[in-house]
Amino acid sequence: MKLTGREKTGLILEAIVTVVLLLLLNLAVVVLINQALYANPGLREGIFIIKRSIVIGNYRLWSWENVFVTFMAIFDVFILYWRLIRRYHQIELRHIINELHYIANGHLDHRIDFHLSGNTESVIQSINALVDSVIDSMDEERAIEHSKDELITNVSHDLRTPLTSIIGYLGLIEDKQYHSEEDLLKYTGIAYLKAKQMKSLVDNLFEYTKVQQTGGTQLSFNRLDVNQMLEQLVASFELEANKHGLEISAIGADEPFYIQADAEKLGRVFNNLISNAIKYGEGGKNIFLRSQVIDQHEVVVEVSDDGPKIPEESLNKIFERFYRVEGSRNIDTGGAGLGLAIALSIVQLHGGYIEVSSDDEATTFAIHLPVRRTDKITNPNAKKTPKHTEDSNEKK
Repeated sequence: MKLTGREKTGLILEAIVTVVLLLLLNLAVVVLINQALYANPGLREGIFIIKRSIVIGNYRLWSWENVFVTFMAIFDVFILYWRLIRRYHQIELRHIINELHYIANGHLDHRIDFHLSGNTESVIQSINALVDSVIDSMDEERAIEHSKDELITNVSHDLRTPLTSIIGYLGLIEDKQYHSEEDLLKYTGIAYLKAKQMKSLVDNLFEYTKVQQTGGTQLSFNRLDVNQMLEQLVASFELEANKHGLEISAIGADEPFYIQADAEKLGRVFNNLISNAIKYGEGGKNIFLRSQVIDQHEVVVEVSDDGPKIPEESLNKIFERFYRVEGSRNIDTGGAGLGLAIALSIVQLHGGYIEVSSDDEATTFAIHLPVRRTDKITNPNAKKTPKHTEDSNEKK
């Protein structure tokens, strides 16, 4: 910390005033002691006897003034040092306060950059850390507000599209703008389909917000056979996959193995991933479900398809809510963009994580899950992110 000229002058004046005061105090004490000695012969005689018995080397203390001067010199140096250090700490504190006022006036990118010693340095570090924390909180709050605005915009758009169709076709029916019963059934059928799309979006949105809220979703853990779960998934999606020209199969571990998980919520994860693979696997022929045990704490379940690969620039955004690789907000060309957001949130609630890779041969989602509910595994390849977590979403 650099002192200003005025502060240096203040320290010098402080030293001069302190020295003058100490000299006056020493003189006053000497006068008082001399008066006491001359007024009390017995005391003077006692001191004379003591001084004759005090010898330092070959030097004999012939007067009590030697002892007094030595003591007072030590005392004066201590007082002078204490006064100057006290004034210097006051200057340090004033500098810190000025820096705080500067930051509080809107210069939030400024930090206290001088270094001090002792506890004052800890105070400076704490202040800088506090300012960083406030900035992070403000950035997080802005991100949350932006996220809410984006959520409202996307939901409004996705709800407005089917709602417009429903109102349009019901308006035709209300105005009797149909020529036959076949037209009437067509209009009501389209309105019903759009209403189902709206309900699906609202259900997905409700589930997404629920799993995002702290404590919003309570998991019901049970002992789950992973191989058996994959077989059930194959049976559930086999007919739909065949309709799209795809074969779905499961490759389980050699021996049955169990994990503690919420079967219903975990089923939603794989339903979303498999539905995604079917929806966007055009041109492919297979969907593979694979499971393997990494160690006694971790298992991995993969959902792969050999359809078109996901563009490299989309892989980092694929779990963002409402993100769709096809870049369209038309609900007819895909889901609401919440499927993978929900899947990621559920897996994270279980203490695991999801990885995705895509090339010309296959697109693979790898779900890493802990074996026991008390375990938690982290992604070793994950990049460090800010305090606030990114929201997540659908594959394509």
